[in-house]
Amino acid sequence: QVQLVESGGGLVQPGGSLRLSCAASGSIFSIYEMGWYRQALGKQRELVAAITSGGSTNYADSVKGRFTISRDDAENTVFLQMNSLKPEDTAVYHCNADCVTVVAGTRVRGDYWGQGTQVTVSS
Repeated sequence: QVQLVESGGGLVQPGGSLRLSCAASGSIFSIYEMGWYRQALGKQRELVAAITSGGSTNYADSVKGRFTISRDDAENTVFLQMNSLKPEDTAVYHCNADCVTVVAGTRVRGDYWGQGTQVTVSS
């Protein structure tokens, strides 16, 4: 199994910055795509940003130019640098990883989620 642990959330004023981190651990053989999703109160979960194992990135239109996703494959960690934060960025941010694990000698591909970290943008 794979565990994803997010950190870095908190309360920040509009225009401020936060850096989220998500570390994956467990019987990981390889990680394909990693991403960040968010869910605001009363809304559906939405993709914020994703990054493939080759380094290709994809961003929601609402965060382009403000957020940057990156990953450290040696540490199985994905980051989200969030700048120029707006109140509408307030949400629980969840980490996602598309992983191959080794179970009883067999490689198994699965989709894993972290518990989430709260980001609140308010003055």
